[in-house]
Amino acid sequence: MRLWSLHPRHFDRQALTACWREGLLAQAVIIEPGRGYSHHPQLRRFRHTENPHSAIGDYLSAIADEAEARGYHFVREKIRTTGAREDMAVTDQQLAYEWGHLLAKMQQRSVGVWERWQSLSFPDPHPMFTVIPGPIAEWEKLAPPG
Repeated sequence: MRLWSLHPRHFDRQALTACWREGLLAQAVIIEPGRGYSHHPQLRRFRHTENPHSAIGDYLSAIADEAEARGYHFVREKIRTTGAREDMAVTDQQLAYEWGHLLAKMQQRSVGVWERWQSLSFPDPHPMFTVIPGPIAEWEKLAPPG
């Protein structure tokens, strides 16, 4: 499961659709604990919000907004709850790590998208994240170098 902290405008088609699918899975697990990925480490940041149900719904809404901007149709009715968007923190090093990870994926599968973004040194965060100084998140599973 990958719930990117990056702004969805930076995603290639595959990242956008995978993030939607995995966000819906995260929503199901947050709303009904005990399901498949209940203990997935990336869910911690949503569970630590004031209202985890609306936090994941707000996260999904931004993914759906980007899909609409690209002419895709993600079924918004699958988003169960939204609310007054609660800003969540993401560290600068976490965002940089995710950016490198996404760029590597796009270089392999979406060269045109990679070419558009590869010179960007630091991406925008997902609209509900505020960037703060700090290390890579403790929940992140680091990919082996190379």
